[in-house]
Amino acid sequence: MHKIHLKKMLMARTWQMRVSAPLIARKCQPGQFLMLRIHEDGERIPLTIADWDREAGTIDIYFQEIGASTELLATLEVGDNILDVVGPLGNPSEIEKLDGTFVMVGGGFGIAAGYPVARAFKEVGNRVIAVLGAKTRDLLICEEMLKAVCDEVHVATNDGSYGKQGMVSDVLQGLLDRGEDIKLVFPVGPPIMMKVISQMTLPLNIKTIVSLNSVMVDGTGMCGGCRVTVAGKTRFVCSEGIDFNGHEVNWDEMMSRQKMYGQFEVEALNHYHEHGSCWGGDR
Repeated sequence: MHKIHLKKMLMARTWQMRVSAPLIARKCQPGQFLMLRIHEDGERIPLTIADWDREAGTIDIYFQEIGASTELLATLEVGDNILDVVGPLGNPSEIEKLDGTFVMVGGGFGIAAGYPVARAFKEVGNRVIAVLGAKTRDLLICEEMLKAVCDEVHVATNDGSYGKQGMVSDVLQGLLDRGEDIKLVFPVGPPIMMKVISQMTLPLNIKTIVSLNSVMVDGTGMCGGCRVTVAGKTRFVCSEGIDFNGHEVNWDEMMSRQKMYGQFEVEALNHYHEHGSCWGGDR
């Protein structure tokens, strides 16, 4: 059992939780994730390990209420227990000293996943810039956390309520236009955003590593549900990623697969609302 030590609403239907998981906290690295199961009849859901405290034995997770299992998770309070928290899973992000600038591009909820990677690149002596995107200021997360570990933090909002009005790709273009010597771009967030950034950096020959969020069932490479095509070959995100070369990902196929279980997710959510129990799929 894993006790909840902190629960904080970041915005409507979006939460930060701090959970006891001493074995995970001791071993986890930036870019890794975990599989969580709330109770014996619950499904497994993948969540990024957004932060950790090795001494306290806790890990931080961020999640949105987008399906039956995440809605149920949001009903738990400080002092409650989660049955299973398994990890760290996936391969850690490759952290290196660059001869230039590292840019983390975070879109929406992906900002939380990009935070530990940006922090790690700063810790090894890099110049680090974060570009954060949200539909509106009220939906922006983790800005202050990233300001504490980055040389610069830029924000783009769709409605112009904060930062630059536009997309994160506009901000990235601005950095390039001013002559920023960008050696590595790390986009994490909605697949369409990662696709656009990858297409943008390809002709510039800027290394681009993306953190993929494909559908997962077991998180260990056994079910094949998370498969994507990278450089023409089938890869399992959970066991061979979650980081891949963004220039080699078949984005259209990935985005199509993300929609495959949409109807099941709707049915599961309706069942939860009607009966108070979960079944079916939730990502």
